[in-house]
Amino acid sequence: MENKPTPDSSPRHKGIYVLPNLFTLAALFGAFYAIVMAMDGRFDLSAVGIFASMVLDSLDGRVARMTHTQSEFGAQMDSLADMVSFGAAPALIAYEWALRDIGRWGWVAAFVYCSCAALRLARFNVNTAVVDKRYFQGLPSPAAAALVVGFMWMCIELGVKGKDVVWVMFAVTLYAGLTMVTNVPFYSFKDMRMKKTVPFVVLVAIAIAYALISLDPPSVLFGIFVVYGLSGYAVLISKRMRGQPASVISTSIDEPDEKGLHQ
Repeated sequence: MENKPTPDSSPRHKGIYVLPNLFTLAALFGAFYAIVMAMDGRFDLSAVGIFASMVLDSLDGRVARMTHTQSEFGAQMDSLADMVSFGAAPALIAYEWALRDIGRWGWVAAFVYCSCAALRLARFNVNTAVVDKRYFQGLPSPAAAALVVGFMWMCIELGVKGKDVVWVMFAVTLYAGLTMVTNVPFYSFKDMRMKKTVPFVVLVAIAIAYALISLDPPSVLFGIFVVYGLSGYAVLISKRMRGQPASVISTSIDEPDEKGLHQ
């Protein structure tokens, strides 16, 4: 009688990929650092922490795909880190810098932003398979955080105190939060192929952009994200004027594979 191999009863332990999660944890640390600096009154360093988190968050998914280390654990970890980095942290920083001066209206605006970030990330997670990868459904949370924190950073560099622009911060916080949960299409840049050749003038334009940012990082970065924060409405109006569907629900089968990238 042929002996059948007995099934291995020992549990199999699934490992966790270190490299992409290092970037995720670094982004989370940037948000934690930003909150601590806000508590100490160093709001300029808070802004630096949030923008550093944005850079690191943009790398973890790409590193995972390049090294073939995507995992469900990494996707969930990325989403939770985004909620802290671009949801809770900017809301708390905005409240500490300016919104607390208007009492209940201040924490209402901060909470609306924070809750909209949570709703936006949850919707992103469940709609990943059906949304056209060329567009985000609503303002992505890193861009929303850049609007709120970027405005604060620019004001600090100009010597403007939070109490002097509290209602402007109130409006910026509400706009960023509510725009995250709209269906307005924002270009995602995911169809840009980094391995494709580009004209020489593109590299010149990138060098000029770096130079402009270095002149006045707070103002230039805030200006860039203001333009992006309004661009979705321009795309929406343009599509409707041309009679094209404005929905970002995907109908294309020829799209870049961006599985595991959370924004």
